[in-house]
Formats: sequence, C-alpha cells, structure tokens
Amino acid sequence: MPGTVTIGLSRGLMEIRDFSRDIGQVMFTFSFPALLLLMLGGIYDQHLGDGLNLSHVFAASIAASAIVSTSFVNLGGSIAAERDDGTLKRLRTTPMPKVSYFMGKIILVLVISVVELALMLGLAVLLYDMKLPTDAGHWLRLGWLFLLGVTCWSLLGMAASGLARSARSAAIIMSVIYTLLGFVSGVYIVPGSIPPVMADIGAVFPLKWLAQGFRSALLPDLAQAQEATGSWELGRVALVLLGWTVAGLVLCMMTFRWRSARTR
Repeated sequence: MPGTVTIGLSRGLMEIRDFSRDIGQVMFTFSFPALLLLMLGGIYDQHLGDGLNLSHVFAASIAASAIVSTSFVNLGGSIAAERDDGTLKRLRTTPMPKVSYFMGKIILVLVISVVELALMLGLAVLLYDMKLPTDAGHWLRLGWLFLLGVTCWSLLGMAASGLARSARSAAIIMSVIYTLLGFVSGVYIVPGSIPPVMADIGAVFPLKWLAQGFRSALLPDLAQAQEATGSWELGRVALVLLGWTVAGLVLCMMTFRWRSARTR
C-alpha cells in the first residue's frame, strides 16, 4: 500500500505538470467560470438587503459548478482521450497499481478545484464586495461539501468516460450534460425562479444540491429566501450527494474500460 500511495502521488505530480504546460487548457479552465461570474454578476446586480447581493448567490453557485466542470467534464474527457490514444492500455501492462492511476487523476482534480474555488471567491470579494464567512462552522461545511462534491462528480466522470465510444463523443456528451444541468440546477438562473418542471428535473441530479450546499456555506441565512423551499435543506443535500457518490462508484465499476471499444 505505501508503494501504491507513493506512485499515486508521483502520478499526481506528473498530471499537474502536464496540465500546467498546456497553456490553452489552463486559461480556459480558470477563465470560463470567471467569465460566467462577470456576465451573470453584471446582469443580476440586485441588492437583497443586509449586504447581500444577487451576484453573491451566483458566485457561490458558479464556484460549485466549476468543480463539476473539472471533476466531470475535464476528468472524464481526459480519461476517454487516454483510452483512445492507447495510454490506458499501455499503463495496464506496467507494474503500476491501477489505483495509483486514479489517485493521480484525483490529485489533479483537487488541485485545480481548490484554485478555482479561491479564484471565484477572490473575484466575488473584489468585484462584488461579497463578505466571506467568519466562523469555522461555515468553512467546515464548505470543506465537506467540497470533498464530497469532488468525489461524487469524479466517479461520475470516470463512469461516463466508459460509456462514450470515443474521446470526441465523450467531450460533447459531458459538456452538453453539464450545460443543461446548469440551467435546471439553479446555477445560471436564480434558484427560486426556476419553472417547477425544470426544478423537479434538477432536483434529481447532484449539481443542484452541491450548488445549494455551497450557497449555504458561503452566504448568510438571508439568502435562503432565494431558494425554492426557503431553506438550505442540508440533510437532503448530504443524502443526495452521498447517494450519487455510491451510484457513481457502482457505475464506474460497471462501465470503466482500459481499452477503446474500437480495439476490442
């Protein structure tokens, strides 16, 4: 096991190095959520009282969706690409434990997600005068939501990568799913303003609950009025995310492939 962890850490450092060398990918990964915040924050610049602005609501929601973009779309797409070009097939024949490969990917996702979260909160504070929590309780809540969200969506990304027949189809399918979920989950729309049918669809999937959890951790209780139920529903947030984490693990075990379907 120590050897597996050591190799996994080395693999993670290699993943980070390879990512940082791709300037285009780095720029897009970090600029996309920032541009979303600038656009939506400018459109929905509405004061809600007691220092709370509607732009703060979007900042918390987009911070959650940025993590989903990294752990679902980017991770799933990169695994599909490595399967297509034969990287996974070659790795399978090496002495490297398979767990170490996944550890490396998760380390990359965690590092990128932490930077994205810091960037989003920094922009919200600088541009929209957002007040961050001052008590440990809210930061601890953000911590477990962050880790659970990354775990849940990383497993779903790995599972989805196995369902796609090629890297190109994986990127398209996961991007479409991510974008559509953003609308029905209250990321691009004020949560309490979503039409009931769309809200019911969004409630089935974990993005809605991760975004709601992030809002509960980063915003004052006054912001609960913007939710459809007028409550943070933290118990339900945890249950849905845990349920999808288990489902993601099962799906990953059922669908993950080391070789491209075209070479089988």
